[in-house]
Amino acid sequence: MDLESSQSLPHSPFTQPIQCIVKLGGAAITCKHDLEMINDDILRKVSQQLRQAMISPSQKPPGMDWSKRHGESQICCNPDEFRDDSIFHCTPFIVVHGAGSFGHFQASKSGVHKGQLDKPIVKGGFVATRISVTTLNLEIVRALAREGIPSIGMSPFSCGWFTKEKHISSGDLSSVTKAIESGFTPVLHGDAVFDEIQGCSILSGDVIISHLAAYSKPKYVVFLTDVHGVYDRPPTEPDAILLKEIAVGEDGSWSVVNPKLQNSIELTVAAHDTTGGMETKISEAAMIARLGIDVYIVKAATSHSLRALSGDLRSAIPDDWLGTVVRSSR
Repeated sequence: MDLESSQSLPHSPFTQPIQCIVKLGGAAITCKHDLEMINDDILRKVSQQLRQAMISPSQKPPGMDWSKRHGESQICCNPDEFRDDSIFHCTPFIVVHGAGSFGHFQASKSGVHKGQLDKPIVKGGFVATRISVTTLNLEIVRALAREGIPSIGMSPFSCGWFTKEKHISSGDLSSVTKAIESGFTPVLHGDAVFDEIQGCSILSGDVIISHLAAYSKPKYVVFLTDVHGVYDRPPTEPDAILLKEIAVGEDGSWSVVNPKLQNSIELTVAAHDTTGGMETKISEAAMIARLGIDVYIVKAATSHSLRALSGDLRSAIPDDWLGTVVRSSR
């Protein structure tokens, strides 16, 4: 879906307003340089913050992961805690996560992103990539479920999503909308999918979020990353400056509003990210901002991310908030 087509979409299938779409960055929730290793501490804190932002009253509802965790002899939640008179409201959120140290090795080793499914290595890599990313999806769903969030894992491949030259050509939202109408929280992820031109491709979580945002029109979008936001240069450099606000014009061009900069910007943050890094995030965030939806890019599992998830930043951005907001200049 390109910028022009997003301005003239057919009737939205969503029947109720979506509060927020959350992107869990792969570099934030996994140990990026350790193959298929989840950052359990960050994932737990992110899940707790999502529960605080989504569920009212604020007390933790019963857990919903009634399965045995690896290395444990008992299930970690108690089904007997549920009562017929238990009432809690779960604000409609959609969660999308990246792959991090899951899927990238398999995809790059086999060349799945380049297509050519007739090659044995690509077909094998397609299978291997999907095994890896769906494994991560399950663990994220379990982490959310342990916090009492009624989460449902949804794979774009299984939902019938297709790409054409790596852009979404068909993205069936019926399962997503039905899940939300039924009181569940959909949890989608970057995935290996069929491509109408090259046979197969990798559909990134950032592109999925743009597609979902265009149809569901959430009140705001939050990107949870492993850094505080967008910088004018790699944040590892001592003179790196955090860009607090980026304004997006009607033509999709963007400029830094706060702070005022004298020099050009190097979009090389997270260069190790094979799906495009921070440059892709700004591009997708700009597409969303053109729809009139504010996007907050913030470090996961911090007090700043909790404020963004809770919607506290919609009226004004406080001076002590660390993060980047991308919004329309209109």
